[in-house]
Amino acid sequence: QVQLVESGGGLVQPGGSLRLSCAASGSIFSINAMGWYRQAPGKQRDLVARITKGGSTNYADSVKGRFTISRDNAKNTVYLQMNSLKPEDTAVYYCNFNLRHTYSRSPYDYWGQGTQVTVSS
Repeated sequence: QVQLVESGGGLVQPGGSLRLSCAASGSIFSINAMGWYRQAPGKQRDLVARITKGGSTNYADSVKGRFTISRDNAKNTVYLQMNSLKPEDTAVYYCNFNLRHTYSRSPYDYWGQGTQVTVSS
């Protein structure tokens, strides 16, 4: 069994900052890429940022220069530092891990439960 637990969402004013965290626990053999996605009401879930096992990153154009993704492999945790937040960043944010379970031969995608980020004055 693998569980992803997110934290750090909330209400923030435009221009403010938030830091999201997502920690994986359970019978984990290895973790490949980690990422953050977001879904606004009535819209599809889109990639925000992704980081590979080796530390390479990629970002959605809309967040480049404002958001930073990082990972702590010892803690099986991924972070998303969000600065200069805008109202259009309002969404439910989901973490995603591509990982191999101890009893599996192949990696699969696992999702967090989602955390609400609201940017409003």
